[in-house]
Amino acid sequence: MSVSAVSQQLRLSEVLSALSYALDITEGQPPGHAIRSCLIGMRLADELQLGDDDRSALFYALLLKDAGCSSNAAKICKLFRGDDLRLKQGVKTIDWTSFSESLIWAARNAAPEGSPLARAAALVRLGLQQGTLQEIFETRCERGADIARELGFSEPTAAAIRTLDEHWDGRGQPEGLRGIEIPMLGRILCLAQTVEVFAATHGRAGAYEMAQRRGGTWFDPDLVRALEGFEGDDELWGRLSAEDVAGLVSELEPPDRIQLVDAEALDRIAGAFARVIDAKSPFTARHSERVAEIAVAVGTLLELTPEVLRRLRHAALLHDIGKLGVSNLILDKPGRLTAEERTGIEQHPVFTREFLGRVSPFRELADDAAAHHEKLDGSGYPLALRGDELTLTARILAVADVYEAMTAGRPYRGPLPAEVALGELEAAVGAKFDDRCVAAVRELVHAGLA
Repeated sequence: MSVSAVSQQLRLSEVLSALSYALDITEGQPPGHAIRSCLIGMRLADELQLGDDDRSALFYALLLKDAGCSSNAAKICKLFRGDDLRLKQGVKTIDWTSFSESLIWAARNAAPEGSPLARAAALVRLGLQQGTLQEIFETRCERGADIARELGFSEPTAAAIRTLDEHWDGRGQPEGLRGIEIPMLGRILCLAQTVEVFAATHGRAGAYEMAQRRGGTWFDPDLVRALEGFEGDDELWGRLSAEDVAGLVSELEPPDRIQLVDAEALDRIAGAFARVIDAKSPFTARHSERVAEIAVAVGTLLELTPEVLRRLRHAALLHDIGKLGVSNLILDKPGRLTAEERTGIEQHPVFTREFLGRVSPFRELADDAAAHHEKLDGSGYPLALRGDELTLTARILAVADVYEAMTAGRPYRGPLPAEVALGELEAAVGAKFDDRCVAAVRELVHAGLA
């Protein structure tokens, strides 16, 4: 198949680059962070004259480098008693291997809303839990590599993601690999993502000053020299500062290594990102997968076609992707939310619509997935839709989401028995929930299938 024919079909890179915006926000970075890192990393590949196999493995590793970032959010939030999104954003701009620099940063960021005593206690706790800090890195790196493997990528891609926080001098995480023990692609990821963060926050000059200062400690000195080879490339740095860089990704993929997306690949992508979503909070483990199971079972009872069921499953798996942009201070709070926190949590369907709207095969699902908290009487959020404004898919998702949430544990309560949860749904039939959907859940409960 010719490159021109391939370009008219849906590329895997288009889907992953669009979904990378959800990973950016989870990592506390501005939209397009992963894509800009990809541009820098692939330019390094040019300077190093990497072969096509390595370039292809690197390309996907750069797009998926933060696939494990949701898995350590709860631990970061608990350890620092602070907003995981803000903490992740801040730590990217310091040298966390420097004791003095990391201590100053921790002093400023531990329990930021607490009393002086609470902040002092948080600092002591941080000092006593160095093992937890290593676990935070390990969880992220291992999880990201696992997601890459789940999506069918090569071991070099997975290894690059697993080692992106290792440093040339052996003081990185999670294994303290040193020098050439770190795979070349992992070394490129480490440099590319750090340069992108500093270029965004301190400009091109600041990014190069940082890279040269950390050459031989964080970074492979040869890679820093390769980076210096395009310091004066105004065209590249101008493209990196463009408002929307998504369209630039397709130019970077080795033309004879282009991967296309079929129905099975979309199933794998939706399933893998559901696990990224559910890893954000210990209280939502398997939530998206369970909502998908219930929604598809309801849709089957309502005699939806196989194609509609497939789209319903994708919408269910991805309905909470917007929660990647919500702090775990809110998601895991054991008590009642404040009005401000309630506003924050009610933003997640807005993020869901935005993220899925970027992904061409999921664009038609975006509105329905974002409507999973809407109610027939208009009392839901974020748009207060009512009645006929809600499609059957949205109605099924609303019932499946509420039923799964009630029968699972949450920070503020334990799981409800199936019959109790069903009773709650039945009490709101007509006002909030579609009677056909609730009747289908009743049938599933009585058959022991939900």
